[in-house]
Amino acid sequence: MNERGTGRYKTWTPLLFSAILITGILIGFFLRDKLRYKRDFQTIVDRNDRLEEIIDLINEKYVDSVNINNIYTDAIGGILKHLDPHTVYIPATDVQEVNEDLEGGFFGIGVEFTIVRDTIQVTSVIENGPSQIAGVQVGDQMIKVGDSLVAGNHITTERIISLLRGKQHTHVSITLEDAYTAEQRHVSIIRDIVPIFSVEAAFMADSLTGFIKINRFSATTFDEFVKALKLLKTQGMQQLIIDLRENPGGYLDAATSIADEFLDDNKLVVYTKGLHAVKTEYRAGKNGLFEHGRIAVLVDESSASASEIFSGAIQDWDRGVILGRRTFGKGLVQEQYDLSDGAALRLTIAKYYTPSGRCIQRSFANGKEAYEQDYTNRFETGELTGKDTTVLKDTMKYYTSTRRVVYGGGGIKPDVYVPYDTMRLNAGFLNLMFNDEVKGVLWDYFIRNRKKLQTYKTVDSYIKGFAGTDEMISRYIAMLKGAVHNEAVALLNKPANLQYFRNEMKAQLARFIFHDNGYYAVSVQDDNVTQKALQVLYSNNYLKLIGR
Repeated sequence: MNERGTGRYKTWTPLLFSAILITGILIGFFLRDKLRYKRDFQTIVDRNDRLEEIIDLINEKYVDSVNINNIYTDAIGGILKHLDPHTVYIPATDVQEVNEDLEGGFFGIGVEFTIVRDTIQVTSVIENGPSQIAGVQVGDQMIKVGDSLVAGNHITTERIISLLRGKQHTHVSITLEDAYTAEQRHVSIIRDIVPIFSVEAAFMADSLTGFIKINRFSATTFDEFVKALKLLKTQGMQQLIIDLRENPGGYLDAATSIADEFLDDNKLVVYTKGLHAVKTEYRAGKNGLFEHGRIAVLVDESSASASEIFSGAIQDWDRGVILGRRTFGKGLVQEQYDLSDGAALRLTIAKYYTPSGRCIQRSFANGKEAYEQDYTNRFETGELTGKDTTVLKDTMKYYTSTRRVVYGGGGIKPDVYVPYDTMRLNAGFLNLMFNDEVKGVLWDYFIRNRKKLQTYKTVDSYIKGFAGTDEMISRYIAMLKGAVHNEAVALLNKPANLQYFRNEMKAQLARFIFHDNGYYAVSVQDDNVTQKALQVLYSNNYLKLIGR
């Protein structure tokens, strides 16, 4: 090494060591943060060894052959049994379906269908979707998917879905038969993203009242809701009904973002905290689309989680009236963790609290079985069908913004209680109204009268002008034989039953023409909760109910 080189080495040596030292410090900080919540490796090995040792002994020594995967699954179930009812293990085979439901889409061909007499009938084609581009039309019948015959061989909904879904941009060949001419044709469809809409319906219930039905809170719900709300405002909406019945929840962010459209002044929507989760507040942070104007929120015993977050915020700030029946009572926040084998663990990490400070999680101290029996208990005590007999476990009082008293510990108790219509819980009547024969009568009527039905350009014109319901009912009754026929006649001799049956048939037919908007626009005409909401919105009692 020459002199010049040696001098350069001496000059750079301190800088080099400094760089190495700084790099080491940065790596140390990074690893500290990265591994902060990781357990000691030896601890993991020791704990896992106990389980692995037992399973290995069973596998090697047990008297009979066993399914090791089932043992692992049962072991996981045993572990989770000691936690809350909403911490769940999701097997690898179910993860995709679970995620699709919340992410708001999947890869498929973009049709809705029903099975009538062992034949797949296309009832709806998504606008600009893969099937519409390929020329599929409402009324087409699917005969083959690829080489698989799907007509006349007891095809199931699950089977046809598995054939139609697939990877994005893959081809699927389908043989269709025209419902009118019986001519068959082959189409090649390129699978692509198909949206799963969570805003199921949005329409004007009358000249002033908008109606929005949300079936879950997914990744796309907020955008769908804002689009619907803007559309209704252009149609003259001055007050709004939001239907969260049978909505099991979903993403917390979707619920808080929608609540922000109704709350002003940086109001608290919800906060979460847990043993290992710091307190996090979610607040209204922007000018909402509907911060003034009357609101009615419809809930029931199946409204859970994110539905309760939204309802709790509206109630605690006295922003609107909650109607229906006590909600599910789920005040726990889950986070999903992917596991190495493709499965997932949805783990409860925090509790959420409404703006008044209440946690509405109902007790699970008596175990999961008792927890799951809650719906039956509510029915047996008459809470669902009679008077509002709700007794919440949490006797601590909380106060809304106008000092109305509310309670936690068992769901959101509505401001206006509306029981089930017990007539509609009659098993014989439900079997009469929802069966394959009704489905066949409806579809046959739609196919025979399709051109005439297409003359209804709006749901409102259909509601006012359609008069074919009695014809469909007569055809249906004529199909029935013996004791079933006599039972149907006896049930429909009751005016209330006949009215409900008429409305439901009319609503189901409207779905073929106007999709879910049509169904809900017709069905709410005979829905006691929606009709009560309209009555409250127009009454002088509205302000009294929210403490104003």
